[in-house]
Amino acid sequence: MHNKYFIAIVPPEPLLSEIRNIKKTIFENYDTKGALRSPGHITLHMPFSWEEKKEEKLISELSAFKFEDTVSVQLKNYNCFEPRVVFIDVVKNKMLNELQLNLVKHAKQKLQLFNQSDDMRGFHPHVTIAFRDLKKPVFYKIWEEYSTKEFESEFTCKSICLLKQAEKEWEVYKEFKFNLP
Repeated sequence: MHNKYFIAIVPPEPLLSEIRNIKKTIFENYDTKGALRSPGHITLHMPFSWEEKKEEKLISELSAFKFEDTVSVQLKNYNCFEPRVVFIDVVKNKMLNELQLNLVKHAKQKLQLFNQSDDMRGFHPHVTIAFRDLKKPVFYKIWEEYSTKEFESEFTCKSICLLKQAEKEWEVYKEFKFNLP
């Protein structure tokens, strides 16, 4: 049996709850719940299938992934991928890009995960607040409201998370802390 997983940065509390409340408000006002199916996160490696019986290898290899610095993550305002996704934007920075590149390289070499390399859009870090079940007219209403709203927060990333799909929800399955001095 195969399960679905992806690898992401999950912000700490209370920011995580703040993001969830934004998603809930969008659900209540626009009846779109796709983004509520996962905790707020920045995807580092897109979803992939993995055999359940080989899950120990997946966890072992992700535990072996070494990143030896913290990553400052700055969230600033809202943006979109028209006409289907509205998100909190992440200010790009060198360390975040390095983390993502190193993780994808590690996943290719140690786990033979190549699906990330098919993504020609490149790495565009963001925290999704509305997507999937979003119809175009609703997208434009949400975007009209959020395009002028401000949002600002910052946190220090010291780990990555493996998220696993359970039923229709994604949950943090394992956290892997960085090798900090």
